[in-house]
Amino acid sequence: MSLRELARVVQTSEVTVRRDVRALEAEGLLDRRHGGAVLPGGFTRESGFPQKSHLATAEKTAIADVAASLVEEGEAIVVGAGTTTQELARRLARVPGLTVVTNSLLVAQALAHANRVEVVMTGGTLRGSNYALVGSGAEQSLQGLRVSRAFLSGSGLTAERGLSTSNMLSASVDRALVQAAAEVVVLADHTKLGSDTMFQTVPTDVITRLVTDEPPAHDERAATELQALADQGVQIAVAGTGTATGPAGGEQVPPGARPRRDVPLPVQRGRMAAGQFRGPGGGMAAETLERTARVADMRRR
Repeated sequence: MSLRELARVVQTSEVTVRRDVRALEAEGLLDRRHGGAVLPGGFTRESGFPQKSHLATAEKTAIADVAASLVEEGEAIVVGAGTTTQELARRLARVPGLTVVTNSLLVAQALAHANRVEVVMTGGTLRGSNYALVGSGAEQSLQGLRVSRAFLSGSGLTAERGLSTSNMLSASVDRALVQAAAEVVVLADHTKLGSDTMFQTVPTDVITRLVTDEPPAHDERAATELQALADQGVQIAVAGTGTATGPAGGEQVPPGARPRRDVPLPVQRGRMAAGQFRGPGGGMAAETLERTARVADMRRR
């Protein structure tokens, strides 16, 4: 819609509408265009760093806390570009003996003063919109590399296609990062669940774990996607502020503590606990499944 049409509909001035549109874009609720605004989404949509850095900040912080608990002293890992991985890097600065390979200037900056962490940067061409090194130089520098884990983010995540992004160069480097790792951990907040963008980076069957936050109760799409990802074998960790119940039902895992990997933790009715992993067959709460079934029935109709 044009700003003029928006001003007419809400019965206010174009100056006021322009200010409100800027605020709504910062929250990820719409995309500004010359003289107007459009609904967010689409296969080619990509927000710049200033906008991304203000979206879902609390969720990204919680996700980074859980992801950091997976990293052990003395490990070698790769960390891709993104605002969520930047949050992770800030926590990795406290892990002694760690080696981090990255194509992200933001990740490298977060670790620049960590005297117990070695940072290895790829080559490549700087992509200013997300402060990442891309291109053949970045990909060639990753050849022959082998690390324990890759931590990646992206623009969208679905059970059908896995992780995706809207930029071809970024996708190509992310695929090279994945090739270097024994395990792939995807960091994605609930707003990315069910979103599909142009270039696939990590197929679902290659994703070892997903660290995300709990979707709001009304977000049926994200809840459905989580269940589908779990059904395909992706271990899911839900970040939050509570505690998680252990496999035996009595063990309590503090927020950010490392959960047991081998046994999926039981899901509390209606909600998933902080730091909790759910593997294939772990199931969702009955009320969530009922909501999912209702949505599927509405779509069929």
